[in-house]
Amino acid sequence: MKPDRALWVFLGMIVLIVALALVLFFVRDGDQAYGPESSPEGVVRNYVLALHAGDYQRAYDYLQEAEDKPTYPQFRETFLNAGSKFEDTSVQILSTERSGDDAAVHLTLIRGGTGPFERSWSENNEAWLTLQRGEWKLAYFPYPYWGWDWYQVEKGSSP
Repeated sequence: MKPDRALWVFLGMIVLIVALALVLFFVRDGDQAYGPESSPEGVVRNYVLALHAGDYQRAYDYLQEAEDKPTYPQFRETFLNAGSKFEDTSVQILSTERSGDDAAVHLTLIRGGTGPFERSWSENNEAWLTLQRGEWKLAYFPYPYWGWDWYQVEKGSSP
C-alpha cells in the first residue's frame, strides 16, 4: 500500500505546482500601463504598448510631424494588413543617446518562433526620436512596428 500512497502524494504535488503556476500567471502584474512621455524611452514604451493594444490613434500621435508622415488611415492600415506580425515580438529598451533635439533609443527586438520547434531570436536595433514643440516624437522605429515607406530617412544617419 505504501507505493500507492507515495504515488498519490507525488501526483498531488504536481497538481499543486501546476495550479500555483496558473494562479501566478493570471495574477501577475504585467506592468502594461502607459507611463510618462517626458523621455525618449517613455515614448518608445508607450508607442509599443499602444500598438499591441490596438490603440492606433495613440500610437499615431507619437510620430513626428514631417512632410512625408503617413496619414492616419495609412498608418492604421499598415498594422491591420500586417495581421499579427508583432504579436510574437517584444521590445527591450537598453539605453539612450541624446544629441541636442535628437535621441537614439537602443533596443533589442525579441521575436518568438512560430512553431513548436522554432526558437526565438533577437536583434539589436534603435528607434530615432526628435524633440518637437517640447515633446519627443518618433522619426524611425524598426520593423514590424514601422511602415517601410514612412519618412524617407536613410538608416545609418540620424534623423
